Amino acid sequence: MLTLSLLRHAKSSWKDASLPDRERPLNSRGKVEAPMMGKLMAKHGLDPELVLCSPARRTRDTLALVLPELKQEPKVEYADGLYHCTPTEMLAMLKAVPPAVTGVLLVGHNPELQRFALDLIGSGPHHVRDNLEAKLPTAGLVVLRFLAGPWSAVEFKSGKLEQFLTPREAGASGF
Repeated sequence: MLTLSLLRHAKSSWKDASLPDRERPLNSRGKVEAPMMGKLMAKHGLDPELVLCSPARRTRDTLALVLPELKQEPKVEYADGLYHCTPTEMLAMLKAVPPAVTGVLLVGHNPELQRFALDLIGSGPHHVRDNLEAKLPTAGLVVLRFLAGPWSAVEFKSGKLEQFLTPREAGASGF
């Protein structure tokens, strides 16, 4: 079974309007929520072997705060193509993941990440899908499972929506 976790970057700062979009850092809320989401991932046994991360500062900063909370250290790859790409481009990146890897975390941006998650869902609780369709908040995490085959066999509508975790739930859990 393959597990794909999709993490939207944590809340970023708009304080310095002169910064290019790619260079916006996390704000104070984002710096609190990112490690909380890492702890929540560890609690749910979500330990990816591979991380594909957008090179934008806010995604890199989010990942830097998530990684220390995980139970194992994954291989991390920064992919320029994840900075505001289409779901079809994200699927192509996923299909290129080596067959030996069973767990992937993709750290990216909205609205592309939300659209990608929705496009991958073929089954799972309708109310959870509806919540995801309404909003993928900053630092929100979507977990999908694929029952068979290597990553190259993954197609749209082939994933089972397992979890949709948010910083609000992490906070309520005491993280």
